[in-house]
Amino acid sequence: MAQNQKLNYSDKNILLHACCGICSGYPISLLQDMGYSVTVYFYNPNIFPQEEYQKRLEAEKTLCSHLGCELLIGDYEPDVYYEFVKGLENEPEKGARCDKCFELRLDRSAMKAKELGIEEFTTSIVISPHKNYEKLSKIGEQVASRYDLKYLPFNFRKNDGFSKTNQISKELNLYRQNYCGCKFAMQK
Repeated sequence: MAQNQKLNYSDKNILLHACCGICSGYPISLLQDMGYSVTVYFYNPNIFPQEEYQKRLEAEKTLCSHLGCELLIGDYEPDVYYEFVKGLENEPEKGARCDKCFELRLDRSAMKAKELGIEEFTTSIVISPHKNYEKLSKIGEQVASRYDLKYLPFNFRKNDGFSKTNQISKELNLYRQNYCGCKFAMQK
């Protein structure tokens, strides 16, 4: 599924994997300021329950409409996520289960970028102070090499990025979640 409009055009295209509207506001605006035409890809099969997924998706739609960028919505496939992290259910937060989750979402983002002929991609997940930027960048670069793409390891936290993304979400009154997304994170 795709939103109907692509409002910004540029010779520099990038696909931004968006984990949620809160985290992707500043990354989208920064990339646009850098001259990129941003295509946002919302692929998050880890989010539980489905009602939570819908709330986060609606926030992303609001944000992308406001910032004038294309939003592509991946399938909601929780069974794919559970199969991908099978055996890691009892891992602590920030452990091997999370790494596999990041790998799955970045892999599907790379597949989408390749399908669209976009040679560069990145993710908004790295803006969170709760996530390991270096680890995510390494996973992104490994995934990119599988598809002959370039993962851009933007550290969106720099220059007060986390505060800026929170300001954008506050101005738009976006839904704010209180856990990362999966049912395992809810139980902690």
